Amino acid sequence: MGLRYHHLAFGPEAVVRQEAAGSIVAYGADLDEPDQGPQPLGDRELALVRESFQFHMATVTPSGWPYLQYRSGPIGFLHHLGGQTIGFADHRGNQQFVSVGNIADNGKVALFLADLPLKRRLKVFGTARVVDADDDPQLLDRLRDLGNGRRISARCERSIVIEVEAFDWNCSRSLIPQYTDEAVRARISPYIDEINDLRAEVDSLRAQLKAAGEN
Repeated sequence: MGLRYHHLAFGPEAVVRQEAAGSIVAYGADLDEPDQGPQPLGDRELALVRESFQFHMATVTPSGWPYLQYRSGPIGFLHHLGGQTIGFADHRGNQQFVSVGNIADNGKVALFLADLPLKRRLKVFGTARVVDADDDPQLLDRLRDLGNGRRISARCERSIVIEVEAFDWNCSRSLIPQYTDEAVRARISPYIDEINDLRAEVDSLRAQLKAAGEN
């Protein structure tokens, strides 16, 4: 059966170039097979969804142009709502409403999620819908809940709900690892503790030497 991601992503011109490069074997070779339908989200995909604190989302303008926006929040702000459905609480922005308008007009979205420290990236195709806060306050409340007593404090006006159609784990070769302040602190914390212990030991030894010299 044909992988849905390949059916959605690889057009005729892409296939021609894959054939010329010899990469058709790895990518578009299954396009002769019927589209197998939405790709089920597995544990690996859901782990990245739950761990994400940022992603990029592309929508399509009525004039046919792609429109890209950056979304971020605390870890856990991107939720798995069950099955093929993911979603997030949409923070109040600059009130241009471009992404929201595009989704209302078309619904097709592409997401780019990356775990930069581990050089992993996931590309997602989906169909999105906008749910205003007044239409489903319970959904928005659920999406603001980060677990363990944590909640999104920013003003949120709507929910964005996405039905995932297809995904692909992309090559990590060109990703440059980047780390959050929290991750850096966690990595260097043992060394800082050791340095502080050594400084305390040095201070103690100096005090002992000084006392011995005075005697």
